[in-house]
Amino acid sequence: MAELTIDELKGFLLRAVGEDETIDLSGDILDAPLADLGFDSLAVIATTSALEQHFQVKLGDDDASGLETPKDFLDVFNRRLTQAA
Repeated sequence: MAELTIDELKGFLLRAVGEDETIDLSGDILDAPLADLGFDSLAVIATTSALEQHFQVKLGDDDASGLETPKDFLDVFNRRLTQAA
């Protein structure tokens, strides 16, 4: 069964913002608001879309609108991956 890890998520988040060197995802970021980490709504949408394509799952509107922290991404995607298995 596939699972989204924090390290994979960090890679997807960083690819969504390109070469922005001001973004630091080191340390404990699980509960940090994505906006505080430097990610705007477009970066969150791009990350969500890339993860949906990568894992071949589709989030519902309720799940996608609740993605405010890295932990939210992990919880929602891993729950969806478990359901799809």
